[in-house]
Amino acid sequence: MRGSTISGLGRYVPKRIMTNAELEKFVDTTDEWIVSRTGIRERRIAEPDEASSDLAYEASKEALEDAGIRPDQIDLIIVGTATPDMLFPATACILQDRLGARRAGAFDVSAACSSWAYGAAVAHGYVASGQADTVLVVGAETLSKITNWKDRGTSVLFGDSAGAVVMTASEPGTGFLSFHLGSDGSGGSLIALPAGGSRLPASYETVERQQHYLTMNGREVFKFAVRCIPRAIEEAVKRAGLAIEDVDLFIPHQANIRIIDAAAERLGQPKEKFFVNVELYGNTSSASVPVALYEAVRAGRIKKGDVAVMVAFGGGLTWASCAIRWTMKTQTSRQ
Repeated sequence: MRGSTISGLGRYVPKRIMTNAELEKFVDTTDEWIVSRTGIRERRIAEPDEASSDLAYEASKEALEDAGIRPDQIDLIIVGTATPDMLFPATACILQDRLGARRAGAFDVSAACSSWAYGAAVAHGYVASGQADTVLVVGAETLSKITNWKDRGTSVLFGDSAGAVVMTASEPGTGFLSFHLGSDGSGGSLIALPAGGSRLPASYETVERQQHYLTMNGREVFKFAVRCIPRAIEEAVKRAGLAIEDVDLFIPHQANIRIIDAAAERLGQPKEKFFVNVELYGNTSSASVPVALYEAVRAGRIKKGDVAVMVAFGGGLTWASCAIRWTMKTQTSRQ
């Protein structure tokens, strides 16, 4: 079995910035409350005519250029998203057509905020087994489309963005070193979009009850995340045959600064080893980790030979972690 690695990175964030001060005008909240509870100061909001595939397209173009890969060289496209353009066709198929990736298979992965990491694990399997040489893995979200802007508990948390990576073959022991995926469906109701599927098809009643908006039990999700992230990190590190001290940088899902700080404390690691950009984007679900990875690399926080661990958690409940020994040369920020 060969290995897999990341050979190209891209990201896209919408131009519109919504600050906490703007939220104060229509939600019963304050900048001080949001920052103290979440660490979020602003988030990006897609335009009314921007869909998740539009964000994915922009991030993918940059990733392909970064890797020196043409669209017709892509074997497979995997899009992780909780906000697809529509139930079907898959957002990945829409992206495949727009990119002109004529020979690529395409499908979506739905594991909420863990979707990109799940997609990367699937891509690793395809590359390592020789079934694919080049896989494009994207996390793309327009959570603003399913956010109830009158709900203080959720409206302050979410934003829109997309991150993309190109995965290709590598020598064993380089690139991705391990993956760990988990789920607990008994907690599925803690983060959900109740209506719009076969259980509650769209109807006048579901719209009246506001069941097409994201719902979340924030207290229980917080407790789950604080337990889940350290365990998932430890499992990825163990499967890679490493110790926690061998990790140069942790890249967690950017949901809440208090969750990230709690994970650092439980692992006995300095906060400086955890990359954080939650203050700029809020929780962007499946796009969170690839966008953070992109920015960490561009900021020089990850250099060739470094070991990084990425971890995410989300609705399902789901969680995912992976360890990677970085193979790309350090690149400075382009944006």
